[in-house]
Amino acid sequence: MPQHTPHIIREFDQAMRGLADLVISMGAQARLNLARAMEALQQRDLDRCKVVIADDTEVDEAERAVDAAGMDILLRFHPVASDLRLVISSMKIAANLERISDHAVNIAKRARKMLAKPEVREVRLIEPVYLLADGQLQDALASYADRDSEKGRGLKERDQELDRMHKRVMAQLSQLLEEGGELSESYLHLLFVVRSLERVGDLAVNIGEDAVYLDRAEDIRHMKARQQDTDA
Repeated sequence: MPQHTPHIIREFDQAMRGLADLVISMGAQARLNLARAMEALQQRDLDRCKVVIADDTEVDEAERAVDAAGMDILLRFHPVASDLRLVISSMKIAANLERISDHAVNIAKRARKMLAKPEVREVRLIEPVYLLADGQLQDALASYADRDSEKGRGLKERDQELDRMHKRVMAQLSQLLEEGGELSESYLHLLFVVRSLERVGDLAVNIGEDAVYLDRAEDIRHMKARQQDTDA
């Protein structure tokens, strides 16, 4: 065995740890952006809106860093098996986190526009949707960090609860919008906020699916649709 092998192994291990750390840090920032966007909406805080919009750049840069680190590992070390899955999963999860942060920005922008209008009490309808979406995101990130495939696998079923709540709140806001009045524009903004939170839940499910692939080498995407095709 060549004498430089231990050095190469050490470099490889450091690169792999560094990649995972980048994704975990990116996930924390995306989740923080989402929390701040909701605070901006609930507290009518213009400064917080601006912070969320500005901090999205950090998430964009983190995604580029993850992609660069992943490609570097692929080219230098040619990983296989679980190591290759870590690289692939990390790059895919980074893309989903970038989209989650984009939704946080969308919420902050809607909150900023609502500042020009009177306060609406229906903002309170959004909180339960956010709590479900954030809970899914938190567990999705944990499933990756801890290689917990069971936690990742369970996100799909939990997302159904978020979907049901999303539909209920959308129906309530749509009814208010149809009634018209000076708050109609704000209700429309809230509809888009709820939609963004529902999409955050979907993206958390994607991350959970990648965590299952990482831990178990099992692709559970579209599993329900595949099962239905088999049963047909």
